[in-house]
Amino acid sequence: MVAVMFMSVGLVALLCVLAYNLAVYALPFFIGLAAAQFAYETGSSLIGAGLVGLFSAGVAFGILAGLFETIRSPVIRLIVGLIFAAPAAVAGYALIYGITKEAVPSDIWRQIFCIAGGGFVGFSALARLVNGVGQPAK
Repeated sequence: MVAVMFMSVGLVALLCVLAYNLAVYALPFFIGLAAAQFAYETGSSLIGAGLVGLFSAGVAFGILAGLFETIRSPVIRLIVGLIFAAPAAVAGYALIYGITKEAVPSDIWRQIFCIAGGGFVGFSALARLVNGVGQPAK
């Protein structure tokens, strides 16, 4: 019984790490998902829609990363960074809300945890963009 409890805690931790890493790249994911849905609704097959989604997500990520690297104005770089980090913050908020929905009985504390989690994921997405896309933080 104890082994099952440790395994479940480990699995929840693993899922949180996976969800965190996916939430950091929320904007390219949502752009790819929207493109895949559009392709599927206009008559593409499931495989074709998946390829369109992957391609458009990669292009969106590349454009955002390229813009951030080539623009020298700090204000415009901040705007591009916030465009990248805002959906990540929303995804982090939703992730923490889903985890704490049944575990935290107080609505005030649940909102505090959700806002802190969303802010953490948003700042992490911004830090990943600043430190170099795809590279670990320095």
